[in-house]
Amino acid sequence: MNNAINSERQVTLLDLLDRVLDKGVIIKGDITISVADVDLVYVGLKVLLSSVETIEHMRRVSVGLEKPYPTSHKNESMLR
Repeated sequence: MNNAINSERQVTLLDLLDRVLDKGVIIKGDITISVADVDLVYVGLKVLLSSVETIEHMRRVSVGLEKPYPTSHKNESMLR
């Protein structure tokens, strides 16, 4: 069998954080605390985690000042 398929790649926390900041990630969730089927507390959560550079680039792309990066402006093979 092909060793490239079976080989495992260890990803460090720093590699993962670098990729998340490079690409950006949105986390959305809802929490409801209830007692006896009566909702007492509802919390809606929306979090955007990204680097300032990525957010500024996406803003410039959205107003037509720049073209989008091809796939990534950093090394894409980092997590493969």
